[in-house]
Amino acid sequence: MGKYVVKRLCFILVTCFIALSLTYILLNCLKITPIMSNNPGQILAYYNNQVQKGFAVVLTEPSDQYGELLSQVTAGSGISEVTYYFYSRPIMDRYVSWLSNVLLRWDWGVSNSFSVNQPVFDILIGRLPTTISINIISVLISVPLGIGFGVLCALKKDSVFDNVSQLIIMAFISIPGFVLISYLIMGAYTTDWLPPFWPQDTDPMVKRVAGYIIPVAALSIGSIAGYARFVRAELCEVLSSEYLLLARTKGLTRGQAILRHAFRNSMVPVLPSVVSEFIAILGGSMILENLYRINGVGQLYIAAFNARDYDLLMVDMAFYTIIGLAAAIVVDLSYGFIDPRIRMGAKK
Repeated sequence: MGKYVVKRLCFILVTCFIALSLTYILLNCLKITPIMSNNPGQILAYYNNQVQKGFAVVLTEPSDQYGELLSQVTAGSGISEVTYYFYSRPIMDRYVSWLSNVLLRWDWGVSNSFSVNQPVFDILIGRLPTTISINIISVLISVPLGIGFGVLCALKKDSVFDNVSQLIIMAFISIPGFVLISYLIMGAYTTDWLPPFWPQDTDPMVKRVAGYIIPVAALSIGSIAGYARFVRAELCEVLSSEYLLLARTKGLTRGQAILRHAFRNSMVPVLPSVVSEFIAILGGSMILENLYRINGVGQLYIAAFNARDYDLLMVDMAFYTIIGLAAAIVVDLSYGFIDPRIRMGAKK
């Protein structure tokens, strides 16, 4: 088990390194975006920062020996006035500098448009609590409700309740989250019961708490339906198995057989999917955050992409990549904890 964990961690590190390296190189093949500022001091500070980190070179005279001219900045006044010419370094030189900055100093760069000269990692950390809180609340609501509803449908299989429930479940599975939240936002504008967009930090506590209802509902309803459908299918299969019939013939009541054998065995493929569902919700919340104007990581990703703020985009992509890869190993290891008969990494 220990060797398997070490192998998977090494695999995650290698995969993350390759994915982020390719992303950085491809992004830097695009046209370099100039800094979005009219303040000469901010512009000079930004490009001096790029020089210090190895992404650019600075000259006091124009030259054809370097790459693209990034900016021409005049500093000082009168006889002490100096014009600086900032040129980009080759892509692979920039990649090596970026890699060394991240690995040795955990420096992901600074923003050139979203929040000029602010470290992009600090921007991400500032947005992270909102996104994580919404997603965790969604999972805490959707998992017990989805599993409980699925168990109830399985125990009442082929009844009127089950048939009606399956229609409702399929309807909610078919509706995308962004469509659902659009209807909820329109309802909020119409009724004025809930905030139609994400409240500000200065708003009253009651309004800020109410602001969670619409995004959490939009993220949870589809997950509840998905869990219910999955649990019902697994539990129905277990309830019709031969070993459960054998347990009944040995004297166990129907309730005892379900609790001791059927429920636990049906949860083996279900519980690991909780981690996968959390990642799916985290990725899906990207669109929802923009629709509901939530100041989270998802909205930050879209904003960085539209502004072509490559450093900010890279740290955001690194967040989603690392979370996704870490979830994969958690899902694998969870099988062994749920069912001790499963030994991850064993040859037989």
